[in-house]
Amino acid sequence: MYLDMDVKEGEWFNFFGSHVDETTGEIVYEEPVKDARVKVRSMAPFIEERISGKKRQYEHVLNPKSRSMERLPYYPEQTAEEVKAERDDLWDYIIETFENFKDKKTQKDITCDRANKIKMMKVPVFDRFIARCQQILTTAGAEAQETETKNSLTGSSSQTTKPGPDKS
Repeated sequence: MYLDMDVKEGEWFNFFGSHVDETTGEIVYEEPVKDARVKVRSMAPFIEERISGKKRQYEHVLNPKSRSMERLPYYPEQTAEEVKAERDDLWDYIIETFENFKDKKTQKDITCDRANKIKMMKVPVFDRFIARCQQILTTAGAEAQETETKNSLTGSSSQTTKPGPDKS
């Protein structure tokens, strides 16, 4: 099986509502609607890019046990404006596009632009939907990686693979 490792496009998800069950406090997801959908990307590439672009600072701290100075790396704290800008950039990145969402007050289509993506993320049901999509993307990636690891052979090329016992 061939996989394109350079894919930067997201996956389409039909929108599904959710609510918090008052008795258990758990999130209950509803059935997906057929017309409204969102193309969601994994946030991992965005976070990796941001971390690799940040400059580390170092501080020398006395280790009381060894009585020697140790060099400790850290990232400087961000201002509130920088945190907000980075969060908004993340939302703009992970929500690639969406279709067939309408404003409840005006009954008009919501255009897919940065400002509307940020507004939509402030709506709890949409925020839970995006969080669930990220969870699905992460789980699917982990399962694919686990399957690839199980299917790959290590060691001698004379080793044969046998199907494992059914763990049902």
